[in-house]
Amino acid sequence: MYTNLILSADSYKASHYLQYPPQTSHVSSYIESRGGDYDQLIFFGLQAFLKQYLTKPLTQEHIEQAGEIITAHGLPFNRQGWEYILQEHNGYLPLAIEAVPEGTVIPTHNVLVQVVNTDPQCFWLTSYIETALLRGIWYPTTVATLSWQIKQIITQALAKTADNLDSLPFKLHDFGARGTSSYETAALGGAAHLVNFLGTDTLASLLAVRNYYHEPMAGFSIPAAEHSTITSWGQERETEAYENMLKQFAGEGKLVAVVSDSYNLWHAIAEIWGNKLKEQVINNGGTIVIRPDSGNPVDVVCQTIEMLMEKFGYSVNSKGYRQLPDYLRVIQGDGIALDSIGLIVEAMTQRGLSAENIAFGMGGGLLQKVNRDSLKFAMKASAVKVNNVWCDVFKAPITDFGKTSKKGRLALIKNQQNDYQTVRIEELGNNTNQLRTVFENGQLLIDDSFETIRSRAAQSK
Repeated sequence: MYTNLILSADSYKASHYLQYPPQTSHVSSYIESRGGDYDQLIFFGLQAFLKQYLTKPLTQEHIEQAGEIITAHGLPFNRQGWEYILQEHNGYLPLAIEAVPEGTVIPTHNVLVQVVNTDPQCFWLTSYIETALLRGIWYPTTVATLSWQIKQIITQALAKTADNLDSLPFKLHDFGARGTSSYETAALGGAAHLVNFLGTDTLASLLAVRNYYHEPMAGFSIPAAEHSTITSWGQERETEAYENMLKQFAGEGKLVAVVSDSYNLWHAIAEIWGNKLKEQVINNGGTIVIRPDSGNPVDVVCQTIEMLMEKFGYSVNSKGYRQLPDYLRVIQGDGIALDSIGLIVEAMTQRGLSAENIAFGMGGGLLQKVNRDSLKFAMKASAVKVNNVWCDVFKAPITDFGKTSKKGRLALIKNQQNDYQTVRIEELGNNTNQLRTVFENGQLLIDDSFETIRSRAAQSK
C-alpha cells in the first residue's frame, strides 16, 4: 500500500504545531507499557518500522497530497514545516530515537523508546510521529510477549513431564495468517512469534524477518491436510484419504500432519489409524501428527492421546510420564489461547501424560486477539525545551492515576539487583544507559540480526 507518512497520523496532529508555548525548540517523548495483561514484555518491531518508513524521505508529492487532504478535511496544514524538512533535511525526519535492544525481556512500566527532534524548527515533529511509531511498536511487542508467555508455560510443562526440552522450539505453531486484519499484520505478528518459536504457517512473516532482520529462513512447516483435502474423498473413502497422506508425504525422518475429525474423530483413531493403517503408521519411518480440530480442547486432547496409546502403546519416560512412540504425535489447533494451553498441559500432567506428546497451533488468538490496551501502551511527552531550558512535562489525571506519565528526559538502567529501572537522565551517574540511539535524521544506526534478537529473548526467563 502507498504510504504518505504525513497522513499516517491522527487528524488532530495536523493542528498541534500551533499549540506549543512560544520559544519551544525541543519536545522529548517516550513510549512505555503501563501494565496490562502481563508483568513483563518482549520489546520487538521497531527496526522493521524504521526500515520501512523512516529511512525513506518525504517528497514534494507527499506534501502536496497531504496539504490537499488535510485542508479539505477541515484542519490547518503545516506546509512551511514540511517543506522545511524537505529543503533542509532532504525529506528525512530530523528525529533521534533511542530504544531498548529488541528481544529484551523487561518489566512493564519502563521506558522502551525515547524520541526527540534534532532541529529546533521541528519541535512539533516528535509528537506528530506518535500515531505511526506507537502502532509500529505496540502490536509486534504484544504478540511477541504473548508468544513468550506461552513459551514459559510449555517450558515448565516439558521440564516437569519430559526427558528434555529439545522439542520446545516447535511446540507452538503460528496458524494465524487468515485471521489477521491485513497482510502487514500477519507479517509483523508472525515475525514477532518467531522470536520465540520456529514453527509457522504464516509465509508473510518469513519475508518480514528476511527483509528487516537479515534471517534467510526464520521458520519451518510440514505438509498437512485440511478438511477439504480429506472430505473431497467422501466419508466412505476416509481411509483412502489418510492413506494418500502417508503415501505422498510420510518417510524416513519426515513429518506429516493429518486432520482427523472431519466425521468421527474417535472412529478415525480407533478404526482407521489404529487398525486399518496401523502398520503403515508404525513403519512410516518418520512421525505422523494427528490433529483433532473440534470439541473441548482439554478433553479432546487428553482423550486423543490416551486412545492413541491404547492402539499404539506408550513408554514411560525418566520423569514417570507416559509418552507416545516417536512415530506418533498430536497437534491441537482449535480453541487455543494462553489460558487453554495452561489448562491442557495441567490436565495432561494430572493424567500422567507427558507434554512431549502435544504441540499447539494458534491462529487468531495469537496474531489478532490483542490490542493496544493488552499492555496499555502509550507515548507521552515528558520534557520540552522552552527558551533553551528543559522543563518537565507530565500528566496526572485525578480520575485515573494509572495514566500518570513520567517526567523529564529519561534513561534506563540496571540497578544493584540487576533489575531494569527507569530514571531521569540526570540520575544516570556511572550506570550504563540501556537505551541505545537506533535512528537519527533518517539514518538507521543499529541493524540487529534476528539471531541476536532471539538470543536476547532466550536468555531471559
